[in-house]
Amino acid sequence: MHELSIAESVVRVATRHARGRAVAKVTLRAGHLRQVVPTALEFAFELVAVGTEVEGAELEIEEVPAAGVCRECGVESELDGFPLSCTGCGGLNIELIRGEELLVDSLELEEESELALATRGA
Repeated sequence: MHELSIAESVVRVATRHARGRAVAKVTLRAGHLRQVVPTALEFAFELVAVGTEVEGAELEIEEVPAAGVCRECGVESELDGFPLSCTGCGGLNIELIRGEELLVDSLELEEESELALATRGA
């Protein structure tokens, strides 16, 4: 289940950027060709987030459709299945332009509490 290792990486990235603040929401862009199972990733995310700034955060997964440009005829096609073929000429010589992404696109962080601000200033 590669979703567990993806979830660990997402939590690690979010925690690093949160710098001690609670994370309310993580938006992840996952390309279609990554074959991420959203429910499995959400489950793994909840598990690995326990005890971190990310615990309780919403995970929003935006699937990026696969697309490519045919090296033979130049047509850009959305690629929804295998084999990846051009919708113009049916050729298989495709240069992928989208669909392999896997990145944390954005984080929503909670406001720092007054207690945290006061202890920083002390």
